[in-house]
Amino acid sequence: MHAARRFSKLFLLAGGVLAAAPACRDDTQSPTSPSSEPALAAAATGALAFRQVSAGSWHACGVTTDDRAYCWGQNFSGELGDGNPGAAAVTRPVAAAASLRFLDVRAGAEHTCGLTTANQIFCWGSNTDGQLGDGSNSQYSLEPVRLAGARRYRQLRVGEDHACAITLGGVTFCWGANEDGQLGDGTTTGRRAPVRVAGGIGFNHVSTGAFHTCGLTSTRKAYCWGLNRTGQIGDRTSTTRLTPAAVSGGIAFATISAGGAHTCGVGTDHQAYCWGWNRYGSLGDGTTDRHSRPLPVAGGLAFSGVSAGAAHTCGVTTDKRAYCWGYNWYGQVGDGTDATGGEPFVVDRLRPVAVAGSLHFDAVLAADGRFGNYTCGVTTDARGYCWGENTEGYLGDGTTMSRSTPGPIASPM
Repeated sequence: MHAARRFSKLFLLAGGVLAAAPACRDDTQSPTSPSSEPALAAAATGALAFRQVSAGSWHACGVTTDDRAYCWGQNFSGELGDGNPGAAAVTRPVAAAASLRFLDVRAGAEHTCGLTTANQIFCWGSNTDGQLGDGSNSQYSLEPVRLAGARRYRQLRVGEDHACAITLGGVTFCWGANEDGQLGDGTTTGRRAPVRVAGGIGFNHVSTGAFHTCGLTSTRKAYCWGLNRTGQIGDRTSTTRLTPAAVSGGIAFATISAGGAHTCGVGTDHQAYCWGWNRYGSLGDGTTDRHSRPLPVAGGLAFSGVSAGAAHTCGVTTDKRAYCWGYNWYGQVGDGTDATGGEPFVVDRLRPVAVAGSLHFDAVLAADGRFGNYTCGVTTDARGYCWGENTEGYLGDGTTMSRSTPGPIASPM
């Protein structure tokens, strides 16, 4: 584990998230100015038609309507999948794993995994914690490597340094870092190849956070496992769980999303609920108090989906409007505000606020792990938009300028 990550892990264990402590940084940039909008519009000419996007810690990826993968942002370990790692920010989409066709691609911290149209999983980038899942001891791979084993999968989710997937037969496997039990196999031993989640519970959906994982059963019951220092497991304790533990409250969930140190979900009644760390309002209940059980998100909005990020959360309502809440230093909430003009706590949102503009979204993804300070989404007309921090090109708009309102993802390089 890198030294910076060891520090940030200690910070998280102390009750914080590294993304929520940027006071020592001097790279905060102003939102995109009106004069730069023509340049963004030009970059978006010929933009890709996205079916799905994923926002990782330092890079993002998406799958187009023709099943091709593209990524942008940091590329230190080859996580963009174009075979050309480097220190320079990649500010526009580049073709990733070009020989493969994908149903879904998910970005982690410094690695990426994708579920192909043949229901196989391939990964690329950093492998320091075995997060590529191919069983090898290599430190990274610039080329896609197939997940160990001959299983076929129907769902994939990627956390910071671990990942989980559900087979066609409904069995959940995880691999990668496991220091907090986030793989759910009853140990804290990292795994370089997939291991089955313990307990024999059949999950229809799984979601991976920074150090914890959650799943939903066919009966809409939620379970979580892994780090629980801030109550993100939702079982009314702060006890770390090495195997799945039932989320309290008896809520029937339609979706669930594990974030940096909190978790959110949408009930079958379209009410959003969150629990865990809440210093900057990521639970959306109007307070900054942490909670170890699900509590309703304020505002009475009807959600179809929700995404828990590092320290902010976003959701899409049943009428296709995007709302976000929580940490907003870089404008990742998307309501046109950020902290460039003064005290950051003034712009943190303790309740859902509408994302600026008149866009209609199918999905919105809050960047996850411990470091994600941006948001991306796919509109109902298959266009990709991002907003928030853009230090290394995370927004994919052809610039490194942060912005507090949605901007289009540029055409590919």
